[in-house]
Amino acid sequence: MRNHSIVSEFILLMLSADPQTQILLVMLFLVIYILTLMGNLVMLLVIRTDSHLHMPMYFFLRQLSFLDLCHPTVTVPKMLENLLSESKAIFVESCLAQAFFVFATGGTEACLLAVMAYDRYVAISSPLLYGQVMSNQLCVGMVWGSWGLAFVDALINILLAVNLDYCEDQTLPHFSCELSSLFPLSCSDTSTNFTLLLCSSVLHFFGTFVMIVFSYVRIVSTILSISSTSGRSKAFSTCSSHLTTVILFYGSGFLSYLLPTSGSCLEMVFLKYSVVTLMLNPLVYSL
Repeated sequence: MRNHSIVSEFILLMLSADPQTQILLVMLFLVIYILTLMGNLVMLLVIRTDSHLHMPMYFFLRQLSFLDLCHPTVTVPKMLENLLSESKAIFVESCLAQAFFVFATGGTEACLLAVMAYDRYVAISSPLLYGQVMSNQLCVGMVWGSWGLAFVDALINILLAVNLDYCEDQTLPHFSCELSSLFPLSCSDTSTNFTLLLCSSVLHFFGTFVMIVFSYVRIVSTILSISSTSGRSKAFSTCSSHLTTVILFYGSGFLSYLLPTSGSCLEMVFLKYSVVTLMLNPLVYSL
């Protein structure tokens, strides 16, 4: 083994090195972050105070709004701080903590979107039995299952990453910490970490995506069996907002992680689901 110096912090690669551009980016992301907080807080308040919305669909939507508050809060404040300061550093421990919460909240949202797809399927295929099938106990159990599965999975991945040594190149090619970008900076053997992360990604994102697709195949089949045009339109309108959110979440995620990136400023702004997409969810559901 060769000698190396262990590092205690990483340098986050900001969207731009130009000071004027950084000020504009701070204003842009601050406005987006405030709108995200306000939109989701209003959604939480409305669902809680309006008794007509105390039903399974809006119970899940309340959980989604809470997640959309947590997810950007993990990354955006630190990004704004780094844009305003000369030092772009983040401690290794802080970076691992940020990566944990990014993984956990993202995984929970993927599971929750799959749960909401099942909820829409039950509402359309068995409207008379909807209240009986989607009982309060089942809804709470599926929400806790989504949170628990994501957090346990994130914890296992992070505990393995804690034992890695990070050396030499300290620059992360992102404005936030993610496990996939940490492993190339390690001088330890990361084959086990990569394998576990791959399995987790398949489980949480591709697995839930397949479940959502399956639910919508059944939904479309049910809608097409409805004879009246007005009935089809009404049935489709009950899941249109959820389908839009799924497209935004998975579409931006696939573009961010599966396609080759050019590193351009606009690409990182508009493809990162953690910043822009979560701002749009309250608008989609309120409409």
